Amino acid sequence: IILVVIPSFLLSPSRQPFVLFGSHSTKENLNSGNFNFPSEGHLVRNTGLGGSTAKHMVVQCVSPKGPLACSRTYFFGTTHIPFLGEDNEMHKQAEQITLLSQIYTAVVEAVLAGIECYAKTSTESKVNEALILYAVIVDLDCLITPLDNEDSLSLIKTASMMVFDIPDLLTGRGCLGSVVFSESFLTSQIQVKERDGSINSETSHIILTAAIPRYTSWLVNKSFLGTLLTGGDGAYIYSSSPQATPAEGEMGFFFQLLIELFFFHCHCHSGTSVLISMDAHHITERCSILDSTSIVAALFIDIKSSLLAHLPIEFHTQENFLMIALFPKTKIYKAFYSQVFSSWQNHTNSGLSLRVVQEEFLSVEQKRLHSSVQKLFNAVSSPSGERCRELKISAALPELERFVQHFTVSSVSHEPIMRAHLPVLLQQSEVIPDSKAESDKVVITIITGLPGCRCSDLCTFLVTFNKERGRWIVYRQTLDSPECFSATHFQRYLSSVLEAQQNHSVRQSAYAKKNKRLLVVLQGYTDVIDVVQALQTHPDPDVKLSFIIGAVNTCVEPLSCYMEHRLLFPKFLDQCSQGLVSNVVFTSHATDQKHPLLMQLQSLIRAANPAVSFILAENGVVTRNEDIELILSESSFSNPQMMRARYLMYPGWYEGKYGAGSVFPPMVQICVWFNRPLEKTRFVTKCKAIKSLLKPSPFSGNIYHIMGKVKFSDADKVIEVCHNTSSNSLSLVPVQEGPTPPDSRSDNRDCSSQQECFLVFIGCSLKEEDIKDWLRETAKQKPQRKALKTRGMLTLQEIKNIHVKRHLDPLPAGYFYNGTQFVNFFGDKMDYHPLMDQFMNDYLEEANREIEKYNRELEEQEYHDLFEQKT
Repeated sequence: IILVVIPSFLLSPSRQPFVLFGSHSTKENLNSGNFNFPSEGHLVRNTGLGGSTAKHMVVQCVSPKGPLACSRTYFFGTTHIPFLGEDNEMHKQAEQITLLSQIYTAVVEAVLAGIECYAKTSTESKVNEALILYAVIVDLDCLITPLDNEDSLSLIKTASMMVFDIPDLLTGRGCLGSVVFSESFLTSQIQVKERDGSINSETSHIILTAAIPRYTSWLVNKSFLGTLLTGGDGAYIYSSSPQATPAEGEMGFFFQLLIELFFFHCHCHSGTSVLISMDAHHITERCSILDSTSIVAALFIDIKSSLLAHLPIEFHTQENFLMIALFPKTKIYKAFYSQVFSSWQNHTNSGLSLRVVQEEFLSVEQKRLHSSVQKLFNAVSSPSGERCRELKISAALPELERFVQHFTVSSVSHEPIMRAHLPVLLQQSEVIPDSKAESDKVVITIITGLPGCRCSDLCTFLVTFNKERGRWIVYRQTLDSPECFSATHFQRYLSSVLEAQQNHSVRQSAYAKKNKRLLVVLQGYTDVIDVVQALQTHPDPDVKLSFIIGAVNTCVEPLSCYMEHRLLFPKFLDQCSQGLVSNVVFTSHATDQKHPLLMQLQSLIRAANPAVSFILAENGVVTRNEDIELILSESSFSNPQMMRARYLMYPGWYEGKYGAGSVFPPMVQICVWFNRPLEKTRFVTKCKAIKSLLKPSPFSGNIYHIMGKVKFSDADKVIEVCHNTSSNSLSLVPVQEGPTPPDSRSDNRDCSSQQECFLVFIGCSLKEEDIKDWLRETAKQKPQRKALKTRGMLTLQEIKNIHVKRHLDPLPAGYFYNGTQFVNFFGDKMDYHPLMDQFMNDYLEEANREIEKYNRELEEQEYHDLFEQKT
């Protein structure tokens, strides 16, 4: 006997389909793969012992385009003795078929047990130990091909066992042939973290070739059963044995008083058949039927041990019951209810009662069998198409759906999953256990979005509109940090919040403690998963258990989503990802819901997150109470479907092991501080001109967003600035006077020299010196020194003015002025005074004295650079 468990794609020497009859299925023929036999020497009628009819056949099926392969042994004749009443002794079973079928049954059990053992342990040595239990006929020689566990987990594998050259035990001469059986299977393994921190494996497997019948017989005769009460095709017989597959066949009842003999003749289009027959003495006193006109009717027959000798081996089970399924609207379904069902119920004195039960009263195993046959009925009754194909696959492999759930989780990552979350991921439960009551936790509501999305406006609205909900705490990211989000800073903040809550717990009322909420406002290219992981990996377990994320909301300003054409800003879709984000709040175009840009973005976001809710909030103002409840939900983030999507989208998130990835194109955030006022007109002009200066890919030097607080020279108020280049919108809002929170900037800054104004520039490949030069141009400019004038610098207008001023000055000898021109003694005429050169020199001398005076006064004036600190 040889057992092989290897990846299916390594079976190339033996991956050829074959059919061998009787004594031709020897070890030599099977191993050589050369199936050339003499003419008519390979037929059924002459491949048995001594040229007699073969008693069995071995087959191997191979997928031509994939790794699937399986092998079977089928028999010519019945493998059991059907119950035939008084004629039972006249119909003897062939001894050779009995021997072969018993060996084949042991082989099937060994392979299935080996697959289950390998799936649980992924080691061949354990499989070897399990198979020793089945060495009951001949010595077991196991050949295990080593597998690399890490590489083979996701590969399709084949488990095969062969019993070669079985001798004829009756005559002691000749060889009956070999028995083969193999299955292709797939395993799945999930690493599970227990409460004590230990890691265990949760395994599952599915036999992909299980739909191919493991037992099939031909040449069965049923003509001796007698007179039929009722019968017909279209019935199915089921057994809880893992070796048996559902069989379609013809069912009949023979009448004497009520039921004297029942038979089920299984068959298929290929002509295979097996006869199952019994009488009332083989059935317990009570049978059950699941009766319904809309679902498959199931007749559960509890059998006695005396019938086992008359059943095929694959129908032997510990539960000792069979299920007969009748499809609605079929001939046998109607005949059974019209001729058998009523008679059975009326003859209560027959000693064999029939009770009608509902589905909820069935056992677990009965429910499983009925669910399988219901899937089969749905597949058969469904119109042809993709849906019909899926239903047929589900009916052929009832465990496929369960395995797919398991394999979906295991194939994403090898990171461990919390034991409490595993039933939710496998869709076996909708409840997530929690060690601490949620009413004792501080609910965190996260509001995020790209720069310019009006996150702060939504936060202000929520705090102002919902004061009755209790005490509000707002966390905002530090603007002068080079990174959009600092996990360390956020963790320290959470610790301080919890410490403050504990210090005031005595004085606070129960209502105030219950309704404390934390709003986390993150505007920038921040990954929400980083915020979640910062809470999950908090070094203080008490802090981690004292906070719970209620909902994550992403603000979207449609005009600020694209860098160029349809190229989205980085992290846009990440901020709308399923498993994290529950709501997307559109802060503009709320009054024009048919706007093409809004509809295009909604379609894009819906593709990335099908379950997300859309909320319209113009300028951050929410107008519907239902939307406010969605934004402030306390359980949306912990929803089981969100939890499952989170594990699949972000493996390792629960322990902070998921890497969100860098921002691309790289976005730089530069914060510059100053305390000099800006010129409002120059600042507005410079901001409006940024959009026309944007460069295409790689976008180097582009400024996409400006925000901060400044002062202008025309007023002494602090102005909050928000400029978005994509939408070319500039907001200048005076800051409301009132108490301000402590400065969250780094402690190494000298508090005595802290500057009042700051601006944050966000863009691609920005440099601080370039930003400062740009900002200097928006401040009051230092006047330039004037250059001394020369004759060549005089304009025609200046010369004309000199002429008008000095044309009546005394003339030199020999000249006179005729009122329009100057004339000498020779009659020569000129337009300008003869001493015009002297007049221009006098003008230049006086003008240069004024310029020198201006330059001396300019040098005496004190000028400060915009970024020079006040003394």
